[in-house]
Amino acid sequence: MDRTLDEVVLVDQAGRRLGSHQRSTIHTANTPLHLAFSCWIFDPAGRVLITRRALGKLAFPGVWSNSCCGHPRPDEDVGDAVRRRIDEELDLTVTTLDCVLPDFSYSAADTRGIVENELCPVYVAVAEDPTSLDPDPAEVADWVWQQPESLATAVLAAPYAYSPWAVLQLPLLTRCDHPSTRPFGG
Repeated sequence: MDRTLDEVVLVDQAGRRLGSHQRSTIHTANTPLHLAFSCWIFDPAGRVLITRRALGKLAFPGVWSNSCCGHPRPDEDVGDAVRRRIDEELDLTVTTLDCVLPDFSYSAADTRGIVENELCPVYVAVAEDPTSLDPDPAEVADWVWQQPESLATAVLAAPYAYSPWAVLQLPLLTRCDHPSTRPFGG
């Protein structure tokens, strides 16, 4: 296997690429800043797909989160990486894909001390055929298509049940002035 297929891109605070590191060993208690992405996928009716991370995930296992997350490979366009991970993780095709929060970043530690430290552009997409969804059980333990308003209420009531990046992204998406974020109220 090509070693670069399992590498993440290390970045500085300004987003400049500094090199790469093996994805399988990057997430520790001292995770360096690296490039990632988050994607929120809607169905044509305006419901958003939320997923529960598989219990075998290294970081934040078992929490509910946005539709899909991942890391671009070195020399891979981030938009191409989002589409690749949506296919790999959810077996889903999207008709539109828009980057709506290009500068989002965060750092958070889970209960075991594993740190996510990511420059994480946020994308919004629309599923071509939501009924074709067939998540990889190694990635996704459960999923639901949910009305954005009820998701916002649930996250406010129980933020600990959701990934920290989803909790941080949701209010930004509701204030985002981009046509793709209208289901969130943006």
